[in-house]
Amino acid sequence: MTTADTITLTGVTATGFHGVYPDERRDGQPFVVDVVLHLDLSPAAASDDVADTVHYGELADDLVAAIERDPVDLIETLAERLAAVCLAREGVHRATVTVHKPQAPIAVPFGDVAVTVTRDAPLTRAVIALGANLGERIAALDDALVALAALPATQVVACSRWHDSIALTPEGPDPSKPGYLNGVALIDTALAPTHLLHHLLRIEREHGRDRGAHVARWADRTLDLDLIQYGDVTRDDSRLTLPHPRAHEREFVLEPWLEIDPDARLGARGRVADLLAALRASDRAAADATDTGGAP
Repeated sequence: MTTADTITLTGVTATGFHGVYPDERRDGQPFVVDVVLHLDLSPAAASDDVADTVHYGELADDLVAAIERDPVDLIETLAERLAAVCLAREGVHRATVTVHKPQAPIAVPFGDVAVTVTRDAPLTRAVIALGANLGERIAALDDALVALAALPATQVVACSRWHDSIALTPEGPDPSKPGYLNGVALIDTALAPTHLLHHLLRIEREHGRDRGAHVARWADRTLDLDLIQYGDVTRDDSRLTLPHPRAHEREFVLEPWLEIDPDARLGARGRVADLLAALRASDRAAADATDTGGAP
């Protein structure tokens, strides 16, 4: 799905020394640029924070710098360069760039000559863990998959089957609490990690999930969507930690992930298959120690 949200910046003008003729390279001439950025503006609308959108003043400065850089023969090449500048802004998944050359060396009267290119940002593979232990669990998880597939610039690549698991508490697994259904989905997306997180939280809220400060971390939930990994991105700040800091400890994440991606790796921690095997070996050793300790 491609979002209809756009930011349009027109008439950015700078002198460049681009062209095939010696006088163009020597004297320079004005180039005028229009850009249309396709991105999801709902995170910025919700947060009212410029960090969640594109600062168009800074973008204009970067476009001018790109025009004034080393010369090229063709405005087609310049347009490609400027599209790359636009796609480098976090969250932009498509850019349309028009480069005007109003003083081009054309022998007949003309109004303008321009080249327009449209380029898409590459997609990144992200890993989403899904879970629910309240209400209509299967319906909630299936609805969440539909919602993921409807995200801007995103496609669902694979999803595991739903796995039963025991609810975790600070004291460990608690069979007395409602049981979970868990799974993992792989998506390819051009959304920025924080934008993707914004939508995961929105989908949770739409299914009755409350992440307020008054709610205990281990509380039951109607829907739980965790961003486990986003390509090879690593970050650790107040908004998001990548990869997920506890995924390697969770069999209910590792097992369904391995089911749909046998070669999966969890960042610097290594192969998911090895992490799952180590986790199960540790659980067996703990069980054996408990059995031994209770023997007469």
